[in-house]
Amino acid sequence: MEIFKLTLNQMLLMFALVIVGYILRKKEILPENSGIVLAKAETFVFTPALSLYNQITKCTVKTFADNSPLMLFGFVITLFAILLSYPLSKLFVRDSNVSLEKSYERNIYKYALTFANYGFVGNYLVLGVWGEDFFFKYSLFVFLLGILCSSWGLSILIPKKEGESLLTTIKKTFTAPPLLALIIGMLVGLSGLSKFVPDFMLKTFESAGKCQGPVAMLLAGIIIGGYDCKRLLCNKKVYIASLLRLIVIPATMILILKALNISDEIVTLTLVAFACPLGLNTIVYPATYGGETKTGASMTIISQILSIITLPIMYYIFIVLL
Repeated sequence: MEIFKLTLNQMLLMFALVIVGYILRKKEILPENSGIVLAKAETFVFTPALSLYNQITKCTVKTFADNSPLMLFGFVITLFAILLSYPLSKLFVRDSNVSLEKSYERNIYKYALTFANYGFVGNYLVLGVWGEDFFFKYSLFVFLLGILCSSWGLSILIPKKEGESLLTTIKKTFTAPPLLALIIGMLVGLSGLSKFVPDFMLKTFESAGKCQGPVAMLLAGIIIGGYDCKRLLCNKKVYIASLLRLIVIPATMILILKALNISDEIVTLTLVAFACPLGLNTIVYPATYGGETKTGASMTIISQILSIITLPIMYYIFIVLL
């Protein structure tokens, strides 16, 4: 099956980058603060560049008008995932009056149960299995999903300080480079000012944006290298979260869509966007802003391995059989 080959190839590529980062950390080839440096480069350069390129080139009034149903489905399904993440995350951090540390850990699970790696892994699978035309539809389906990821998702992944006011938290979120770039890119795209953006700038944003996925994997390896791998692999809660992310949540979404007689195209887009392994932002943003990275490191290892099996099976059951 083509999707199995692509999933395996993608996972092998990702693991290769993780292993390189892991070796660089363990052998002390890179300085001790290299994880923080890469995380900041990811947050302040590569992710904003990717956002600017996507919003400037795709965010137009015509695109929104022509594809509004597709985008709306992606938005509503993501809202459903966000609402679902609140009660589910409490299963992993159960304290009724949680400390800042426990509250942040709960937010890590909240984010992971909402957003899969719809970008790096999802893009690769869509391009490999369905081609450029379907990829355009996929990019629109996850467009508003990406906005929620860069706004609500970022807000819960930036650690809160003791006594920090809500206004300070909002300010930190909206001045963070990924969200700031997204807002600027949308304004340029929707206003029609994109035609005045020089080609060399767009190519620069595009090239820098392509570094986002590989650098995130290197960063994951560097972060993992700072921990005992056996302990990361023995985190039972992450196995449960991974199974929810890879099987239970996307299966629930797809069954609801099929019960509502929604088109197979939407079902396929939903499967790819929400059945991918846990995203890497649970490492990138905590590493950038001084949060806890151990949970995100466990999620990277465990969910990536399991997804080699679960993605093809989910595709076969819900797309081929049903």
